[in-house]
Amino acid sequence: MNIQRLKEIREDRDLLQKEVADFLEIKQQQYSEYEIGKRLIPINYLSKLADFYNTSIDYLICKTDERKPYPKSILSKK
Repeated sequence: MNIQRLKEIREDRDLLQKEVADFLEIKQQQYSEYEIGKRLIPINYLSKLADFYNTSIDYLICKTDERKPYPKSILSKK
């Protein structure tokens, strides 16, 4: 999986890996391994990051170049 955008979007917002790791409640080393592709990032973390960065998971994993998030599902509002 191409996860280069994880680093790009973090750096665009002038955040450190430690700050993002703290948001996810994981260690900085673990987050670093996600950014370099050494470890697969769980979907629940991708979902949290998409919300955090106000984008879509597809944007984070380079499936689209559209930064705008998708409209929220009515199912997620329950």
